[in-house]
Amino acid sequence: MSDTDTGVEPGTSAEADGEGVEPEVEPGTAAPPERQALLDAPRPKGIGPIGWLRWGWRQLTTMRTALILLFLTALGAVPGSILPQRGQAPEKVAQYYVDHKTAAPWLDKFSLFDVFGAPWFAAIYILLFVSLAGCVIPRAGKHYQAMRARPPAAPRNLGRLPQSASYETDEAPDTVLEEARKLLKGRRFRVDTGGTAVAAEKGYLGETGNLLFHLALLALLFALGSGSLFGYRGNVLVTEGDTFVNSLSRYDQFNPGRSFNSGDLAPFSVKIDKFTVKYETGGEKRGLATDFGARVHYRDSPSGPEKTADLKVNHPLKVGGAKVYLLGHGYSPQFTVRDGKGDIAFKGSVPFLTMEPRNLTSEGVIKVPDAEPDQLAFYGILFPTAVTTQDGRLASAFPGALRPAITIASFKGDLGLDSGQPQSVYKIEGIGKTVQPLGKKGQKVLMQGETLKLPDGEGSITFDGLKQWTSLSVNHDPGRFPALFAAILAVLGVATSFMIRRRRVWVRASAGKGGRTVVEVGGLTLGNATSEFDDIVADLRGPDADGPASPSDEKPDENGSDDPEHDGPESPAEPAKAEE
Repeated sequence: MSDTDTGVEPGTSAEADGEGVEPEVEPGTAAPPERQALLDAPRPKGIGPIGWLRWGWRQLTTMRTALILLFLTALGAVPGSILPQRGQAPEKVAQYYVDHKTAAPWLDKFSLFDVFGAPWFAAIYILLFVSLAGCVIPRAGKHYQAMRARPPAAPRNLGRLPQSASYETDEAPDTVLEEARKLLKGRRFRVDTGGTAVAAEKGYLGETGNLLFHLALLALLFALGSGSLFGYRGNVLVTEGDTFVNSLSRYDQFNPGRSFNSGDLAPFSVKIDKFTVKYETGGEKRGLATDFGARVHYRDSPSGPEKTADLKVNHPLKVGGAKVYLLGHGYSPQFTVRDGKGDIAFKGSVPFLTMEPRNLTSEGVIKVPDAEPDQLAFYGILFPTAVTTQDGRLASAFPGALRPAITIASFKGDLGLDSGQPQSVYKIEGIGKTVQPLGKKGQKVLMQGETLKLPDGEGSITFDGLKQWTSLSVNHDPGRFPALFAAILAVLGVATSFMIRRRRVWVRASAGKGGRTVVEVGGLTLGNATSEFDDIVADLRGPDADGPASPSDEKPDENGSDDPEHDGPESPAEPAKAEE
């Protein structure tokens, strides 16, 4: 029959059309049946979304990932210590914009001026917390199960263990095993007797200490995070005789946590009664402050009893759940200002900021918006111990107020305080525009008690005396004590993990030749071997033993295995291995 008769065009075949006819295979080239079965089996479709989530969780909760995230957290904190931060020094951030007009906007896009509040830093911190929790908590559960499990069964060949010994005795095997059980229990081993061997184990506190360290680290991260969320830190300058009330408006600088509520401020108050400071009076350290502190009265609440305390550096005052620290000090000169009508327009002390810290040369501004007919302002420089230099200039020779003097420059005009625009109390705004200097007649060096009369009958200013101010730092951190407790637990945990090691001991007794009992003892210690094993063998043999115990010289078992942990039946509850 021809190709035309079969209905198939020349050059083609029914097999090529794929209509269920097997293609021809050259003899000797067909795949083996088992390989053909694998080729014909359906291919896997992938692990699916759930599988990918499980894989991602396993990767996130490994110790390797936790270490990487810990490194990234430390690396991410570096810009926070190099670049100015808005929460601590907003004025320095503004100055950075002025000095680096091109780089500053790019740095701000990555939140490098607010590192610890940046989304990327929060993401790293949260991932680190989740990674540690997912790694440590399941491991703690497995460790608890392992502590309650039976000690692993004795290997078949105790002679292959790192520590082993054997001896013969006249006592029956059951008697030997009972004595071994009592001895090991007396040494606080967990003991299990089965068949012809006693299995004992102890030293789980080492792994417990390791877990305690990681759990404490987890608690420390949580405490630090909660402290930064719900705590606050503020600075305030208080002059002798003045009282600081813990309210938001009284702070010079205030840095709240992300979730802080101003209504949570404790209503305490602190009054600075007297500030004292001692200076070195001679030698190379002349002028160096050796001791300073403040005598204060404080109340926990407006209706609470008044208490007294001495506030010193590194000895904070604990009040209202916060700590009040003593930071620095300076001078607040006292002035009396009379206006053009002869009325007292201002009387009080004004804090001057330190210009030169060694001898406390300071500057300050006195603003008198109530003066009439013109508002008055004064710029002064204080010299606590005024001396005249060789070039005729005024300087301070000592930080103590031995001969205080103030240079005064006077101004009049609209100070701009009624415009509603905020301005610094240490700077006169609008000089040359809305505020005009009173010339040389409005300038003078004032000693204590002296008065400067302003030209054109604008009034006068008198230097009445000198007080001291101190800067206080109020810090409320609700996570401080939990963090301290967690740090102590971490130290205890890591010390325990290094001092205590896991130990296992097996004792096997079997009948030997001549009616005697052959006793085999094997020991396994995590890390270096200890002398405890030798003491156990000596106690088992007793004082009447005939000769020293000899190391076991049994030959390897038939399968030739050199692993003593797997020569015997596998333990139903093998202790969980610590994750590296």
